[in-house]
Amino acid sequence: MSEALQYPIGRFDPARIVAPAERPAMIASIAALPSALTALVAGRNAADLERRYREGGWTVRQVVHHLADSHMNGFTRFKLALTEDLPVIRPYRQGPWGDQPDATQGPVEHSLVLLDGLHARWVTLMESMAAGEWTRRYVHPEQGREYALTTALANYAWHGEHHVAHVRIALG
Repeated sequence: MSEALQYPIGRFDPARIVAPAERPAMIASIAALPSALTALVAGRNAADLERRYREGGWTVRQVVHHLADSHMNGFTRFKLALTEDLPVIRPYRQGPWGDQPDATQGPVEHSLVLLDGLHARWVTLMESMAAGEWTRRYVHPEQGREYALTTALANYAWHGEHHVAHVRIALG
């Protein structure tokens, strides 16, 4: 499997320290994801949506639905970390979620609309956060580590860009 196709923008580094000055650009990336994704898939036919960015990878349709699934979980993780002391989040199995009929057959428009509203709320939340709130954390039990919200922000900004790159590759 080609590393360049699997990680077209490189791998995410969870140990990277995110400076406060970097946060606005990462929030802007999250804000831009729904329109960037919509521009890529709008008006595409069913055959286009079944294209894969690499052998064994998800279809364009599955990637769009995966972004909605993942970012719903990400928003929830932010809310938990902001409202509870060191919550343990509930992981989910991305592969099986992506193999469910809603992801393999469902109209991408459903997830595009969901992402638009979800990201608007998420951006509003993040733009209202006080400096000290970015250090709040949650525990990821499968990974056995804590994530500060500043790291989670970087991860979800990367995640959106990562999958937009997959869609671009698939659609050529």
